[in-house]
Amino acid sequence: MPRSKNAVASRARRKRVLEQAKGYYGKRKNVYTVAKNIVEKGLTYSYVGRKLKKREYRQLWIVRINAAVRAEGLTYSEFINKLNAKGIELNRKVLADLAMNNPESFKALVDSVK
Repeated sequence: MPRSKNAVASRARRKRVLEQAKGYYGKRKNVYTVAKNIVEKGLTYSYVGRKLKKREYRQLWIVRINAAVRAEGLTYSEFINKLNAKGIELNRKVLADLAMNNPESFKALVDSVK
């Protein structure tokens, strides 16, 4: 009895990898063995990138808050410490948004903490 190779599943698997490699340059987009390695590496980068994105946004928010608070005569660490002491639970994303888009309400918040 001949060996069953299940060509349908094999073709589908290769097709899925080649579709993910669409837009790549040269052999990366149409040679399966090359595309498989590059797609795998790309998926690794995207996984790591999702973690880095969170880290980078937090850094950005902290920089923005620090810049806005220093204009009011405090430092970032003093401001966060005083917020926690007062029991004001606003996350850094909201604080950075306030500092950028509503400077008057952010100033009022800083004055309430001082």
